[in-house]
Amino acid sequence: MYSASDLLIAKIERRAKRYKEKLVDHKHHPNKTDDVAMEASAPSPEDAIPQIIKVKRFDLKPMSPEEAVMQMELLDKEFFIFSNARSGSISVIYKRKDGNVGLIEPSA
Repeated sequence: MYSASDLLIAKIERRAKRYKEKLVDHKHHPNKTDDVAMEASAPSPEDAIPQIIKVKRFDLKPMSPEEAVMQMELLDKEFFIFSNARSGSISVIYKRKDGNVGLIEPSA
């Protein structure tokens, strides 16, 4: 019983010492108002310019929009970029929230 209480007292002393060190460490940091002023001057994540983290290259095969829809479904993707065989331009097929498919084509 005495050894258990000695271990407990040693543990409590270690925790108290660690807590006091944290208090002293916090006193050396700038106060909250300085932190708020620094945060206000720093750019927010919303203002930051998104970075390109991945580049993917692939050959665009000429196909009809119907073929592009089948490819998109086959690959289980939300959109598919293809070379439109009818118009000769680059087009995008995408899934709509209502379950249908949309087609984006450049204007003539």
